[in-house]
Amino acid sequence: MIVTIDGVAASGKSSVSSGVARALGVPYVSSGLLYRAATLLGLEAGLELQNAPGLLAYLQIHPLRLEPLAGGNRIWQGERELTGELHSTRVDAGVSVVAALPEVRAWVDAQLRALPSPFVAEGRDMGTNVFPHAGAKFYLTASPHVRAQRRAQERPEDVPAIEAALIRRDALDRVQSAPAPDAVVIDTGPLTLDGVIQTILAQLPEQQRSRPASSV
Repeated sequence: MIVTIDGVAASGKSSVSSGVARALGVPYVSSGLLYRAATLLGLEAGLELQNAPGLLAYLQIHPLRLEPLAGGNRIWQGERELTGELHSTRVDAGVSVVAALPEVRAWVDAQLRALPSPFVAEGRDMGTNVFPHAGAKFYLTASPHVRAQRRAQERPEDVPAIEAALIRRDALDRVQSAPAPDAVVIDTGPLTLDGVIQTILAQLPEQQRSRPASSV
């Protein structure tokens, strides 16, 4: 069983995926953390983020490890946990550049495909490219203003600045982020977090919803 949850930036993918995974008793996988971690390490090393060969060579020397858990993913570089450093403004500004590199996308996809199912996979193109065979696919969206209001509750930035950044991010992500033809598209704007989670759970086949919970 693989459930994919794609969507635009700040549409609630991580929180929703975590909630769905908890309800199903399986891990969830955040592809975005790998792109963010690659961006962070590239910035720290002073690399040109557009230079895919240089970035991948650095990642080969300093490999990343994704720890998928239902309650929230963690990402490590050796013994150093990077998770808490991945949602900064500077990483936000660079991650779309890194995520647009075909070589880096292939590197991330290979790591994700090596993970054992079942799981909930969250990202931009999980249902279209990484797991096109997934049995249940969803795509989350909301207006830039709604998404900016939500993100402003997490960061000390004003809504107009966040909204402008999200609009730029949407333009950069448009190639990678699109709903699969067989995905259920959900506008999260008028819904609570639990409302989105319950909408997804109601769409899943009965045998998936009735899975016994496991300790993840």
